Amino acid sequence: MKFRFPIVIIDEDFRSENTSGLGIRALADAIEREGFEVLGVTSYGDLSQFAQQQSRASAFVLSIDDEEFSPGPELDPVVQKLRDFIEEVRWKNADVPIFLHGETKTSRHLPNDILRELHGFIHMFEDTPEFVAKHIIREAKTYLEGIQPPFFKALLDYAEDGSYSWHCPGHSGGVAFLKSPIGQMYHQFYGENMLRADVCNAVEELGQLLDHNGAIGASERNAARIFNADHCFFVTNGTSTSNKMVWHHTVAPGDVVVVDRNCHKSILHSIIMTGAIPVFLRPTRNHWGIIGPIGHSEFEPESIRAKIRANPLLKDVDADAVKPRILALTQSTYDGVLYNTEEIKRMLDGYIANLHFDEAWLPHAAFHPFYGTYHAMGRKRGRMKHSVTYATQSIHKLLAGISQASHVLVQDSEETKLDRHLFNEAYLMHTSTSPQYSIIASCDVAAAMMEPPGGTALVEESILEALDFRRAMRKVDEEFGENDWWFKVWGPEELEEEGIGRAKSWVLRRTDEDGVQLADGEDSWHGFGDMAPGFNMLDPIKATIITPGLGIDGKFDTTGIPASIVSKYLTEHGVVVEKTGLYSFFILFTIGITKGRWNTLVAALQQFKDDYDRNQPLWRVMPEFCAKHPRYERMGLRDLSQHVHALYAKYDVARLSTEIYLSDHHPAMTPTEAFSHIARRKTERVAIDDLEGRITTSLVTPYPPGIPLLIPGEVFNAKIVDFLRFNREFARECPGFETDIHGLVLEAGPDGTVHHYADCVAE
Repeated sequence: MKFRFPIVIIDEDFRSENTSGLGIRALADAIEREGFEVLGVTSYGDLSQFAQQQSRASAFVLSIDDEEFSPGPELDPVVQKLRDFIEEVRWKNADVPIFLHGETKTSRHLPNDILRELHGFIHMFEDTPEFVAKHIIREAKTYLEGIQPPFFKALLDYAEDGSYSWHCPGHSGGVAFLKSPIGQMYHQFYGENMLRADVCNAVEELGQLLDHNGAIGASERNAARIFNADHCFFVTNGTSTSNKMVWHHTVAPGDVVVVDRNCHKSILHSIIMTGAIPVFLRPTRNHWGIIGPIGHSEFEPESIRAKIRANPLLKDVDADAVKPRILALTQSTYDGVLYNTEEIKRMLDGYIANLHFDEAWLPHAAFHPFYGTYHAMGRKRGRMKHSVTYATQSIHKLLAGISQASHVLVQDSEETKLDRHLFNEAYLMHTSTSPQYSIIASCDVAAAMMEPPGGTALVEESILEALDFRRAMRKVDEEFGENDWWFKVWGPEELEEEGIGRAKSWVLRRTDEDGVQLADGEDSWHGFGDMAPGFNMLDPIKATIITPGLGIDGKFDTTGIPASIVSKYLTEHGVVVEKTGLYSFFILFTIGITKGRWNTLVAALQQFKDDYDRNQPLWRVMPEFCAKHPRYERMGLRDLSQHVHALYAKYDVARLSTEIYLSDHHPAMTPTEAFSHIARRKTERVAIDDLEGRITTSLVTPYPPGIPLLIPGEVFNAKIVDFLRFNREFARECPGFETDIHGLVLEAGPDGTVHHYADCVAE
């Protein structure tokens, strides 16, 4: 299988007709005759730009006789030019071959710190171009073979083999698609390689995902090493499934479990499936709707015991004797707040048998020292004495996995080692017997990409891009001045002028920037109130953009711009954001984000401001939205913003949206028991005006933020019913801006009016 990894030659004489030029071109011709592409350039130009070629080069050949290296008798410019270039390449790539070639200079002219990075020193005309070419190509081939992680290498070898297969899938390497016009189109879109690599799990040389053997087993062991774990299990249907695997291995019916109230719904599904009895830890929230952390004191064993005593489902349980089976914690929150996991481990080691960190949005943190102990497993951190640590990570969210690529990481305790055979029973319960090998390959490759130094450089670039975006947004704000408006990016009030700066600047605290404790009534930038020192920090690559109109205290300004209008505008202008709240929207600086992308966002936001200030007609600036909702055609962008803003203020929706998550939630029966009413068809569809006091059989989940308000077995309270009524009325007054609430059933009556219901335990 042929890949395009050219050998890059940098020589100012590459296109010259002098002796040096003829010699280097003869070498290039010899390399190309051997089947390798050559990229020849005549100037180093922008050093960083050429060093970026490390990701697509199979080798570098650098001239050290160039005049630009030798402006005078001193050799220092040569040395510094080489040193800078090599450092830039090695920042990301420790292995790509680098050769020097020259006619007059030798290794005695170069210091050891440069020589140790070289794969060879070529003197032109001492050997034939053909011999030198073969020498360079041998190193290039060895390098390209060496960067292939275990499973991807085996998959490439299999796809190259060209064997006929008689097993599924039925398209037989893509051949079936060639028999149909639409199939031809599909084949041309996805390409030969993807379809040839879509194979059955019966291919022996690729290994078996269900048994974790062969090339797949080797790849999982390699990923475990890279991610600082004792065990790694690739999962091909997302972290929702990874979470369920962990829970079915660790939790039995009737077990007490400790759960982050703002956990992902897959954790709640796990509670339903395992028959566990949950005790919830309650996070904070601010009035922008940003989810804050669970307070430090909530993790204290005595605090958890008090929750067990207060739980009506555990009234016959001796809280002092119970040891919860598992803690599930969202790390990070959907808005980027992280926990100091070492502090949590210190408090709970031995009290809770298994600590499960749902790091779906944090697989990058292990690869840069900026994140310190704010992730589950670190290279130089000790293991717990009694409790086992699990981390589930979405490789497809922030690393280079394709959709549904996930894995489970496990770190043994000093006393307890994972029984892999028993874990695999839970694994088999949830994985497919027909896994997609392209997803497995992406897990394999994504892990290999994060091997230092490359992984460290990738994460550092993400952080730098995120900080440069924040600086750019502040620069725009400063230029508009105090008498004009602009968007704000949620985060610390002080940023370093350049670079990453200190991680402790991102730690959440209740002090001012000088470290002085704030007075009563004052609040810091995050709006979460008191914070335990060093317990939480904000991940800077997660940027929440605040729109005008709502203060962090929950008070509405006279005018405002709801975030949903901004995000719909951006979508029509080619910018799609991750998540939209009332007056905030969220973007992610993954390892794939570029300067062009975030600068385009800044430009689009400025265009929105111009169109808003001019009150441009919606049919002009948001034509697709108006086509779906013609009632808004005659409105201007500012008019629409004010219309929606006034309704939000009328219903005081910011406080209501916060209070529904912080209000008391009363469990009337276990989640498993309530959910079983669905299978037994003992449910009743209840209009939302009649919901107060009724027991839900389903998750009730508003999007955004996608956090369940209620889980099966809990009772609808007055605040939640008020919130549902607001959303019903708002949907009628502002179609196109509805909040999607999973768990509500919408049915149209005879007159076309849409009525809202929820499924409850039948009375």
